Amino acid sequence: MTSWVDKQGYPAAQAATAYADRKDWVDLRSDTVTRPTPGMLAAMQAAEVGDDVYGDDPTVNALQTECAAMFGMEAGLYFPTGTQSNLAALMAHCGRGDEVILGQDAHHYKYEGGGAAVLGSAQPQPLQNLPDGTLDLVQVEAAIKPDDSHFAITRALALENTIAGKVIGREYLAKATALCRRRGLSSHLDGARIFNAAVKLRMPVGELCAGFDTVSVCLSKGLGAPLGSVLVGKRGFIDRARRIRKMLGGGMRQAGYVAAAGRYALAHHVDRLAEDHERAERLAAGLSASGLEVEPPQTNMVFVGVPADRCAGLRQHLEQSGIKASIGPRARLATHLDVNDGGVDRVVAAFRAFFRA
Repeated sequence: MTSWVDKQGYPAAQAATAYADRKDWVDLRSDTVTRPTPGMLAAMQAAEVGDDVYGDDPTVNALQTECAAMFGMEAGLYFPTGTQSNLAALMAHCGRGDEVILGQDAHHYKYEGGGAAVLGSAQPQPLQNLPDGTLDLVQVEAAIKPDDSHFAITRALALENTIAGKVIGREYLAKATALCRRRGLSSHLDGARIFNAAVKLRMPVGELCAGFDTVSVCLSKGLGAPLGSVLVGKRGFIDRARRIRKMLGGGMRQAGYVAAAGRYALAHHVDRLAEDHERAERLAAGLSASGLEVEPPQTNMVFVGVPADRCAGLRQHLEQSGIKASIGPRARLATHLDVNDGGVDRVVAAFRAFFRA
């Protein structure tokens, strides 16, 4: 059968480029790829703005206040990225040469360029994440250094929720933050997808995250804003983080235009995350029925086993079918605001056609 690519005269290797101007891509690489909705764009265009470095952008200020209130915190600070928000938090929690305990699979350890060590001069103490994404709290406590000049001073514990699509529940988080209080540690939560966890658990984020000193909240993943994260915590801590944000180059000017997208996302896109979870289940069921090894999804992430010798061919086949996906032996497929039921069905059909060929 002649493919769409062949009809256009493009070799298969150029399939992705050939599709560049098409509007019907199904993009499962991440939930970061969403585009602003018409309502969000209208809110951005209508935003009242000022200069956020001077603290007089009313839309940014409103976003910070609203987000802090949702989490039961005193104050919030808007950042361009979640990586910078996490970095500023860890730098504010830890002085030069201090230590933070975190998971080997956590985003703030594995996927943020080693910023806490390189830019913050903080020593990471990574521990192996358990299969459910948590850290063994017995191991956490054992990793806290004694008061001895040979060792870095352990200052903080940093967790992530969700992690690889897995939800960490309230009971565990309560135990973790209680440990921190008992041992005099600060606690930080990378909540890049915390609303996915809260929706899955049917629990307000303020209740789910109670006890943490700081939470970094991403607006540009499942919530669909084009960029931005908010760090929430006590007012004095946020004041320190503001100085660090400036040092890191994160001070923005008329940021209200993008902060308006974040406000819209918080008002309109939280409850609908349940749709992404349902579509992830639909996708997992379809792929599993096709004979593939699929990890049961908890939120919007579907992990699929792909034979290593077939990864390159599958990647090319999906591109020719107008599907973008990060394909490896453990492929991650993310559902989000821009993936509908028809898109899920297209992906299932493309996988099935490839593995039946």
